[in-house]
Amino acid sequence: MTLSLQTRLLKWYAAHARALPWRGARDPYRVWVSEIMLQQTQVDTVIPYYRRWLKHFPTVKALARAPLGEVLAVWEGLGYYSRARNLHKAAQKVVAEFGGKLPRDANTLRKLPGIGRYTAGAIASIAFNADAAVLDGNVKRVLARVFNLTDDVKSAAGEKKLWALAQSLVPPGRAGDYNQAVMDLGATVCRRQQPACPVCPLRGLCEAQKLGVQDQRPVTRKRPPTPHYTVAAGIIRRRRRILIAQRPADKLLGGLWEFPGGKVEAGESLRACLRREVREELGIEIEIGEQRLKLAHAYTHFKITLHAFEAGWVSGKVRALDVADFRWVRPAELSHFAMGKTDRAIAKVVQHRGDSRVRAIRE
Repeated sequence: MTLSLQTRLLKWYAAHARALPWRGARDPYRVWVSEIMLQQTQVDTVIPYYRRWLKHFPTVKALARAPLGEVLAVWEGLGYYSRARNLHKAAQKVVAEFGGKLPRDANTLRKLPGIGRYTAGAIASIAFNADAAVLDGNVKRVLARVFNLTDDVKSAAGEKKLWALAQSLVPPGRAGDYNQAVMDLGATVCRRQQPACPVCPLRGLCEAQKLGVQDQRPVTRKRPPTPHYTVAAGIIRRRRRILIAQRPADKLLGGLWEFPGGKVEAGESLRACLRREVREELGIEIEIGEQRLKLAHAYTHFKITLHAFEAGWVSGKVRALDVADFRWVRPAELSHFAMGKTDRAIAKVVQHRGDSRVRAIRE
């Protein structure tokens, strides 16, 4: 079965491979950037960001030289900002320790920030044609259906079994094309919902399809309810300037700029929360005015409803107590600072005098 599966997939890939901007030349830097961007992000979303990234940072050396603020600004809107920070740190390490060239083997690649087992295998196989396996969501789904696996694919035992199976199927000398073939098959044919079994090149080999249980594979554990938090943020003004703060590098959205605020604690009002957070983070007292915006926002593992208020400085010297840095800026200057989606939405309201309708966005 292994040889037949490999042969069918490679033949199908030769005829149906997706035309993607990072394919073809197999430049290691471009493969690396694309694989990092594709972590938890759809291909169609990634393509314009990938092209913009290469205009600003065409080589690993250009990326290593750039300040982190510029890197985050170019990444802005793609979400999961730790990926950008790790790309930047890894580029500096590649320049300092490897002469500006990415290591060729998967084990050495895994020593770079932000590169795990899957990403290392993808870079090694696609850029250097090393005989390394990959295992992302698409590959898991294809393997679970073809071999009718009943293990929870997100469990430690399930992951171990899938990695061993994936590695055993890699055809020597053809890993790059084979890995991309499996990923393309999962993305375009062996889809999560309504898989296109009649046109699948593995039809007849797929055990789940033979049994009619393809919609029940892969098996995954039920997710616990997604936590929800209420958040207050302040548009704090003083002498025609607005106070923004930079998030600590080791926290969610580290290095990005935001309108000060935080999570509402039990029994706390929105305004009381905002006063407390600003006092704890920046050491000042504020006066709170009208609410300007309400945002419903979903991260990967939790959701928030954010309430943004007009506010004014009352007393105290601004200090970076629980933030990395702060700035008093004119409204027109807000576009110069890299922000997450919620804070960019607030900035647009400030700059364009928008309304306070509830909006829903995802990052």
